[in-house]
Amino acid sequence: MQMTRSVDSVQFLPFLTTDVNNLGWLSYGVLKGDGTLIVVNTVGAVLQTLYILVYLHYCPQKHTVLLQTATLLGVLLLGYGYFWFLVPDPEVQLQQLGLFCSIFTISMYLSPLSDLAKVIQTKSTKRLSFSLTIATLLASASWSLYGFRHKDPYIMVPNLPGIITSFIRLWLFWKYRPAQDRNYRLLQT
Repeated sequence: MQMTRSVDSVQFLPFLTTDVNNLGWLSYGVLKGDGTLIVVNTVGAVLQTLYILVYLHYCPQKHTVLLQTATLLGVLLLGYGYFWFLVPDPEVQLQQLGLFCSIFTISMYLSPLSDLAKVIQTKSTKRLSFSLTIATLLASASWSLYGFRHKDPYIMVPNLPGIITSFIRLWLFWKYRPAQDRNYRLLQT
């Protein structure tokens, strides 16, 4: 974005949903008293917020981006209000917040499935990022192992779809090798 001075075809929603995901897991970490969750998701939320600000800077249709951001922030604030004011028992808060974060994480991992269908249809992996696939696989596997080690199904289970979809994408890279297209760079981001 910075080099081209535009957002080109970069979609905004993944930045926003990842930020909300980080904020949700940060709250879960604070409620649970888990330093690893707190540090990792604080860094993630700060970075995603910076990405959003850069996107907003280069986006020609700021009104739409601001509206989406305000809507999601409103939903987030309602969620926080619910968890902190209407659910008094900390154990119930932890369970409900863990369930919410799990469902949100699963939906994030499954959202690119439509892209996978297009890859199969076009027999081209141009729309996939190899480096992002590897990063998703490593992050999902790490969090699944972390959840398993700490006996926390809310962390372990939602990261399993990330592992599965990463292996599907790696298989697609193998099946539809990008070497056929000379303009394609395997490690694009």
